Amino acid sequence: MNAHEIDYEIFGEEMQFVEIELDPQETVIAEAGSFMMMEDGIKMETIFGDGSKQTGGIFGKLMNAGKRMLTGEGLFMTTYTNYGQGKKKVSFASPYPGKIIPIDLQEFNGKFICQKDAFLAAAKGVSVGIEFNRKIGTGIFGGEGFIMQKLEGNGMSFIHAGGTLHKKVLQPGEVLKVDTGCIVGFEQTVDYDIEFVGGIKNTLFGGEGVFFATLRGPGTVYVQSLPFSRLADRIIAHAPSAGGSSQGEGSILGGLGRLIDGD
Repeated sequence: MNAHEIDYEIFGEEMQFVEIELDPQETVIAEAGSFMMMEDGIKMETIFGDGSKQTGGIFGKLMNAGKRMLTGEGLFMTTYTNYGQGKKKVSFASPYPGKIIPIDLQEFNGKFICQKDAFLAAAKGVSVGIEFNRKIGTGIFGGEGFIMQKLEGNGMSFIHAGGTLHKKVLQPGEVLKVDTGCIVGFEQTVDYDIEFVGGIKNTLFGGEGVFFATLRGPGTVYVQSLPFSRLADRIIAHAPSAGGSSQGEGSILGGLGRLIDGD
């Protein structure tokens, strides 16, 4: 299925949103919870999966949608179709501070692999599936990076990276070692595996995990400085209601200082 051709513009710096312009009868798909605003004339519809499979019956659609659950996503996605007269705009927002990356799948030979929570929105016709690494080491120890999402088709997609984004083009045979959670995505020519950190002190006291990802070129790789899992862990660790130890930043009195302030 040929993807719909869409125009877009990205706004903001730390908390970005992407505004997509739809011609009459054009459609964009998005993850639940990413919608920000839309103009009158655009209709929302909840569908199984990504809507790229037009045949196969209800069972086939359920199977394709069910695979998304392996990446932690829901069975359903939302489509936004312009049923009005003239061009209409719909916008989708970043879930947390970072950058929105436009991915033209035609520039990556029709396929791009990304972290399981990176996908934001895409032109209808883009297939959003799962990508397993067949290597046993990656399967057992991959953690966040084991089950990836794959975007396939010939249209525009938008993914999100946390914190600061870094794009690196690997030369043939060039290797980049990355924390599994810091991977945003990479093109299909990049070889992906998991490597043991090594050393008993690194393993027990390093604080960075026992394994990291190795990405071998050629191909383009996107890396993020703030994975959502890392951000969430820090918030939970310092939330008193969750049993964390709030430090009372900026005050030598700590928690007593907040009590005096009324916080």
